[in-house]
Amino acid sequence: MTVLDFSSDTASPAHPAVLEAINAVNTSTQPSYGADSETQSLQKTIENLFETTEVFIWPTYSGTSANALALSLFCPPTGSILCHEEAHIQHDERGAPEFFSGGGKLSLLPGANALIKETSLQEALQKIDHDFVHETPPYILSLTNLTEKGTVYDLETVRRYSRLAKEAGLCMHLDGARLANALVTLQASPAEATWKSGIDVLTLGFTKTGAIGCDLIILFGESLSKSGDLLARAKRSGHMPAKMRYLSAQANAMLTQNLWLELAKQANQTAIDLSVELCKQSEISLAAPVQGNEVFVFMPKSIAKQMWKQGVKFYRWLDGSYRFVCSWATPNGAIQELSKCLRHLSVN
Repeated sequence: MTVLDFSSDTASPAHPAVLEAINAVNTSTQPSYGADSETQSLQKTIENLFETTEVFIWPTYSGTSANALALSLFCPPTGSILCHEEAHIQHDERGAPEFFSGGGKLSLLPGANALIKETSLQEALQKIDHDFVHETPPYILSLTNLTEKGTVYDLETVRRYSRLAKEAGLCMHLDGARLANALVTLQASPAEATWKSGIDVLTLGFTKTGAIGCDLIILFGESLSKSGDLLARAKRSGHMPAKMRYLSAQANAMLTQNLWLELAKQANQTAIDLSVELCKQSEISLAAPVQGNEVFVFMPKSIAKQMWKQGVKFYRWLDGSYRFVCSWATPNGAIQELSKCLRHLSVN
């Protein structure tokens, strides 16, 4: 029987190309701490990918370390970070941004489907007063693409939010743990979705797309002035890998011949097929648009329990919906197997 594991794309195995790339750099000695040829090659690859030489990269082991380090560069201990109330940095990182920034707080904004509501953003920006000692002014706005509900910020919205933030003196961060999935949906280039839309710092994830564990911090334009601070913070926090070539090899493998986008396209299509199959059941309905590799649905708890009992893996979400995640490794027969499972369900 096909394994029906829709728990997370982090549960998927690494793509064979990643393993081959790691093995390829495991043949000789290399300089430490990012001075190796693999990391230097990655720097050039990123410059070409993002269509700019004004870029600085720093590979890390996880999205949490990438987000926390990146945000700490822009948010002082006395400041705050604007983000959606369902953002990963809020719900899934155990206070890492606050810890890495030395006390900076998260200021949460509402919005349907994990997308920040524009009027709420405008209100928060209008209230900024650095001279008012009783409040914590924001220094950076953090967006997530894909969002935590699998939805996408379109390019115009990112540009508009960036313009509003910068007019108020804020910098822009993009959590791109699933950026490949968003790019496939947007049919946009990495440059268009990031620095050309006003993003100053990107955390680019490959772990969910098919790597073992590799997320990049990428500084653009004027934010390159923060590179020295980034290195110091990375070292102090234990995020300066001695054998960085093994991280960079993963990223290089994912970027070779646009493998990361091909895998994201595959995962996105599987999610669409999955959503169609789930919604054939009258008791199941979408909780958010399917715009990436995640499917959120509402269904009776009795049905969820029956599915879990039959070995289908998925999670209950914050709003009471249920999340199903597809990856490059979701088996071809998974949707058919799920269809068989759904036919035997009943509402108690």
